[in-house]
Amino acid sequence: MRALVKSTSGPGLELQEVAEPVPGPDDVKVRVLRAGLCGTDLHLEQWDDWAAATVHPPLIIGHEFSGEVVEVGANVSNVAVGQRVSGEGHVICGECRNCRAGRRQLCIRTSSLGVNRNGAFADYVVLPATNIWVQPDDLDLSVCAVFDPLGNATHTTLAFPMPGEDVLITGAGPIGVMSAAIAQHIGARYVVVTDVSDYRLELARRAGADAVLNVSTRRVADIQRELGMREGFDIGLEMSGNPSAVREMIANMNHGGRIAMLGLPSGEYAIDWGPVITRMLTIRGIYGREMYDTWYAMSALLQSSSTLLDAVRSVITHTFPAQDWQAAFDTARSGRCGKVLMDWS
Repeated sequence: MRALVKSTSGPGLELQEVAEPVPGPDDVKVRVLRAGLCGTDLHLEQWDDWAAATVHPPLIIGHEFSGEVVEVGANVSNVAVGQRVSGEGHVICGECRNCRAGRRQLCIRTSSLGVNRNGAFADYVVLPATNIWVQPDDLDLSVCAVFDPLGNATHTTLAFPMPGEDVLITGAGPIGVMSAAIAQHIGARYVVVTDVSDYRLELARRAGADAVLNVSTRRVADIQRELGMREGFDIGLEMSGNPSAVREMIANMNHGGRIAMLGLPSGEYAIDWGPVITRMLTIRGIYGREMYDTWYAMSALLQSSSTLLDAVRSVITHTFPAQDWQAAFDTARSGRCGKVLMDWS
């Protein structure tokens, strides 16, 4: 089968012919039809310090995908050949304290698809049946392929009660844009999205943001005045990992405001903890998706609203044949895109 492989320790990837994976008795084998590029994949191609410290080549990369089940293990009864599926890329141990307590997304021995184990940028991928999410037959395969980042957006957006609240989202990447759409759907009053890319801010506007702001030319306080907000934002969703965005968010939160942080910074940075303490701000780190509450939530949200489904679909701006993977990576790295997919069909 074809697979996009990190074959050696260093920059670059190779599209190779490799042996098809063989499912074990508790596994499901999926024919990959669509696969989404993530920032993680860009790090692996570039081979930065994080990649060098984390990944042990050779490895098939990729963790966002949708496809069709072609084989199930002898012990699998809840997934059938022919079903359309997506997959949770965090494979857990099932034995640590968090797993036993039902906090599976916090497993201390997580093995990540496309990072610690062979991934989904290939014709076939194998995952435990417990990691397979069966999709409706009529749901667009491209939308199915973005359930991983949609799950991140859903997990972050639902971290705090949002109806009637004013929401600031820093970072208009695909997850930030999907979060804006979800926030609107569940009843936020004002949803404001910031970034430095006018292209991505326009995606956020089309997805339902009430206001977008290029912070290279204007300040968040300007939007607050325009919207008639006197007391700051109630909820912040930090999607960028940019230190200046975090500081700007803290500076514009209402007293008692709540911040959910998904964006990963590249290193340490300083913030002024005075406002966090004196305004009694809550800051919560968000990682991945809750298994499997988030999966149920995002499936139900999409089924409940064609408007939200259209907004999620609008985030997908480019699709490339798998053999054009380099063009897909170059487009994703350019920033003039939303979610970039590869077609493996």
